[in-house]
Amino acid sequence: MEEAFIHGLILAFGLILPLGVQNVFIFNQGALQKHFIHALPAVLTASLCDTLLIILAVFGVSIMVLGSFLIKTIMLCLGILFLLYMGWSTWKSTSSTDKENNEKTAKETFTPFKQVLFSASVSLLNPHAIMDTIGVIGTSSLQYNGGEKAAFALACILVSWIWFAGLALAGRRIGDLDKSGHLMSAFNKISALVMWGAAIYIGFTLAK
Repeated sequence: MEEAFIHGLILAFGLILPLGVQNVFIFNQGALQKHFIHALPAVLTASLCDTLLIILAVFGVSIMVLGSFLIKTIMLCLGILFLLYMGWSTWKSTSSTDKENNEKTAKETFTPFKQVLFSASVSLLNPHAIMDTIGVIGTSSLQYNGGEKAAFALACILVSWIWFAGLALAGRRIGDLDKSGHLMSAFNKISALVMWGAAIYIGFTLAK
């Protein structure tokens, strides 16, 4: 059981580490919100969505869902639309280099409800994240049964919760250090480009 747990920790950390739209959004919220607690809607939503995907992947339910070409196509299209919209919102919210204006705009744009909506969309409508979860975590879990499978899933889930909380805290720290607001303005513009690039890549994948 310990081996399965350690395997899950290493595997989940390797999957969650690369820069992606989900990580970018959580980091941004940590940096742009005035206090860490204000970024909790995004952190909790991302963690809960990852928990759901991991459970579905480990127990095989999501494989049946993605087996449908129609469902997969709809999911890809929705993912593209959300990424385009989130990229536009992120770019617009950091158009000013004045930190006070940036914070005001961020509060108006990323309300708790919008944090939940955006965080859920980058988690549940991100085809690459879903395919990684199913293709890697789901496949890797096939070698375990019973308690070992549960330990493997629990380890993957713990990594998600710890990672997203740490990411938001790191963003908050950077936000405190960036007194002028120039660094976060530049970072969020890069974030918007990452989201648009992901949307374009998914579009090419869909067109194949």
